[in-house]
Amino acid sequence: MNIVFIDDDKNIRNLYRQIVRKHFPDISEIFEAGSVKEGIELLQKIKADLLILDIDLGDGSGFDILQAVKPYSFSLIFSTAFNEFAIKAIKFSALDYVLKPIDEDEFCAAIDKSIAIREKSNLETQLFNFFDYYEKRNDTKKLVLKTAGELHIVDINDIVFCTSDNSYTTFSLKDADDIIVSRGMKEFEDILADYNFFRPHNSYLVNLNYIQKLDKSDGGFLILKNGKEIPVSQRKKTRLIKILEAL
Repeated sequence: MNIVFIDDDKNIRNLYRQIVRKHFPDISEIFEAGSVKEGIELLQKIKADLLILDIDLGDGSGFDILQAVKPYSFSLIFSTAFNEFAIKAIKFSALDYVLKPIDEDEFCAAIDKSIAIREKSNLETQLFNFFDYYEKRNDTKKLVLKTAGELHIVDINDIVFCTSDNSYTTFSLKDADDIIVSRGMKEFEDILADYNFFRPHNSYLVNLNYIQKLDKSDGGFLILKNGKEIPVSQRKKTRLIKILEAL
């Protein structure tokens, strides 16, 4: 397995190399580049299995590299200092990333996951969705949902509600079968916060466009247009009423 680091900070690249040599002795070759130009030339010359790519480079961005090296033959992990918009686009597309400053355990976990899954065939679809969001090319946002064996591209407007079960989230869709993903609801609550979703109960995240009415009896529950009843926690009721009155 060949791994490539592209980062304009030589100290970061040295850190990556030390961690990989320490924890992943089976990785046969390590390559690195420090700019967009060097990165494109390297990826066109060698066969990479895993690319760890900095978003912000001195002569451009990691996205410039990705646009230049299609089709993709590698798995991808983004690395970035906190960039709220980029991270949201990454999460929308179910891509992997690590935050700087690098936490060694999180870095190793991301590589372990990439080695185990090796879903190169999905990368082009995921990156298409990423650039669609990041470059604001389309007002109709789509969310990438990864299950054990499939990749689902879902229109956000088609999500009726989500149900939490510990570290799993079930998506109930308007005209399709439920989709279960192994990611916690808090992450999706953050992703969908700007798209008219509200969490009325710890176990549910609801698309407000599908609410038919709020029944205030028995502690309170929402009735959706498909007849589904969603409980409302006492501490969320006042805020929910204000949101519904403003719709």
